[in-house]
Amino acid sequence: MNTEIQAYNNKQTPVDKEICYLLATTIDNELTEAKCKIWHAHPVWFLDDNPIVGYSKQKAGLRLMFWSGADFKEEKLNIRGKKFKDASIFYTAVEQINTKDLTNWLKKSREIQWDYKNLIKRKGQLERLK
Repeated sequence: MNTEIQAYNNKQTPVDKEICYLLATTIDNELTEAKCKIWHAHPVWFLDDNPIVGYSKQKAGLRLMFWSGADFKEEKLNIRGKKFKDASIFYTAVEQINTKDLTNWLKKSREIQWDYKNLIKRKGQLERLK
């Protein structure tokens, strides 16, 4: 596991640390070609410098967010962003994580991507990657 992400996970409460560890290891195992780092203070995985998936601690729990998740057509990813194509799910216990769902979403995150990498260059206009 990336040392920065491990340090982030270690700062969490014991319950959140378990959630973070399961998310990070599952993401690492599925998106083996992705690069990961702490970005805007949270763990994020990138494919070709495009953010794909990440998680962060919020009031409602640990938020797992897929940057292009709104197009996954997944009922459980029901927290949608208002401005972009992101979708999220919140976890408050490790038992809530369905690893089959997570693996499926990670596969979709590789196939369905919007180009966030060039968002500024395009003055806020998102384009779908092929």
